[in-house]
Amino acid sequence: MSFSVGDKVIYPNHGLGVVEKVEEKTILGTTCGFFHLRILSNDTTVLVPVANVDNVGLRRAIDDDEVERLFSKLGDGKIDNHANWKGRFKDNSDKMRSGSIADMADVLKSLTFLAKSKSLSFREKRMLDRAKSLIVSEVSEVMRVTPGDIENRVEQALEQCFSTKAKNAQRAEARAAKTVPPVPVPAPVAAAAPAPVAAVAVKAVPVAKAAAKAAPVKAAPAKAAPAKAAPAAVKVAAAKASAAKTRQARAS
Repeated sequence: MSFSVGDKVIYPNHGLGVVEKVEEKTILGTTCGFFHLRILSNDTTVLVPVANVDNVGLRRAIDDDEVERLFSKLGDGKIDNHANWKGRFKDNSDKMRSGSIADMADVLKSLTFLAKSKSLSFREKRMLDRAKSLIVSEVSEVMRVTPGDIENRVEQALEQCFSTKAKNAQRAEARAAKTVPPVPVPAPVAAAAPAPVAAVAVKAVPVAKAAAKAAPVKAAPAKAAPAKAAPAAVKVAAAKASAAKTRQARAS
């Protein structure tokens, strides 16, 4: 991208500047061209190598049509926000370095919205102030309006953004409630009363009568084992019987 003397340009993280001259310089034996920029916010001069314009994000200031698109973006209700501090800070830092005024508008919206619910760290607070200052200074220069008037308009656009975001969230909740059918709640079931237990009459029997009714138990008589004669007595009896038979035989 080429610039001429008198062009109003935006140098990322520095803001609006004016190209005062273009010259060549020889540094360490190398000759290259440089843009001399005068930064309007603090009246300092910055040298930007012509060959490095795209890398540093140097761009022309926006025109009237882009101003209107910018305010539409500031009030559209779309806010990107990271829950993780490191991820949020990295993304916002990258957007600030890009030099795009649309990216700076995203940073301004997200950090302003976050500041309504929690305290920002020192680095994020400084980034928020820087994003707002760069937007106000560029728009006020383009529109030839005082920075105070532009800041008021930016505040109004941000309030519209937060209001639109809240309304969108309410509509989304209402649609979600309509799509989810209500879960029927079962009616409480009354517990059945326990059935009465019939009383069983137990007749007490006197111990004496019960004992009398019990059949007596007779012990079986023990059988005496047959006595066995001693072997010697049997032999003596047999001998006597034999002698008696012998005497009878002789008498006859």
